[in-house]
Amino acid sequence: MQVAVVTGPGAVELRDEPRPRAGPDDVLVEVSTCGLCTMERRLFDGTKPIYPVAPGHEAAGRVVEAGDAVASLPGAPQVGDLVTMDLLTRCGTCHMCRRGRSALCKRPQGGKLSDGTISMGAGLAEVVRVAAAQTYRVGEIPVEHAAMGEPLACVVHSVRLGGFRAGDRVAVIGAGYMGRLHLALCRAWGASCVGMVDVSAERRSEAVDAGADWVAGPHDLSGWLGHHDVVFVTAGTPGAVELALDLCDDAGAVVLYGAFPKDVMASVGADRIHHHELSIIGVFSQEPEDWRTAAGLLSSGALAADLDRLVTARYRLDEVADAMTLAVSQPVYRVMVG
Repeated sequence: MQVAVVTGPGAVELRDEPRPRAGPDDVLVEVSTCGLCTMERRLFDGTKPIYPVAPGHEAAGRVVEAGDAVASLPGAPQVGDLVTMDLLTRCGTCHMCRRGRSALCKRPQGGKLSDGTISMGAGLAEVVRVAAAQTYRVGEIPVEHAAMGEPLACVVHSVRLGGFRAGDRVAVIGAGYMGRLHLALCRAWGASCVGMVDVSAERRSEAVDAGADWVAGPHDLSGWLGHHDVVFVTAGTPGAVELALDLCDDAGAVVLYGAFPKDVMASVGADRIHHHELSIIGVFSQEPEDWRTAAGLLSSGALAADLDRLVTARYRLDEVADAMTLAVSQPVYRVMVG
């Protein structure tokens, strides 16, 4: 079978790899499509120089083989099922896993191909092997929607840890792909209003089309300051934390979803946090509880219209170089490969 390997900045190739064999608790999935996320873009543009590497962790496809221990097991995905897949590795043994915070597993993530190439999901392939426990049936939905299971699970994790409740007033800083998923999920779960902040007038306009109650640039927020219960930061830029706190009402929560450059610091008044009972919450990745919720949302079709809007382009696996070039050369939501 073939698998895509990024070999350096601007360089990706398809390599032949032995077809994986399912262990007793595994399934083999024929990949239908895989989304290119920030990690793939950073590998391809050279800002994350880990080479060679087989990326791709936002994948979905149909089960073509089930291991002996899970074949016909009630609840387990079976041959023919369309599934979304958790391609991260978790040890289940470290302190974080035992606390139920497996998103922060202490064991390094990833694996290796047969030739020793680092694997970070390796979902840009014809077939993947994955533990049946980490696959989730989604019914008969568009495969592009199924491939959004991983980022949607991350957003479920963000909204859950942020303490969001129906009726809350929400603001989202950053109207890119992850910001738009926050918009879609909070609207579906009963936010009284959701506003979006972005530097791009085009993305603000698209957010309005997607149902945002208000949009604004980061320097045009005088009418929205101090009026929100939860503020999600999906664009980790200098000043974003301070801006998010300014958007909060008393007892508000700032959820830091997007990654920040390592050298970015935030100036936060400790007494302000104390007197106004403000919270700053970091969120990272996702956990099995979030996957179950995300799979249910996908299979229900509740977010289908929102997800349709987020597919920027589709490519075949043999066009992966063109797909990655597009993803790093212009603003996109999700470019799908498969």
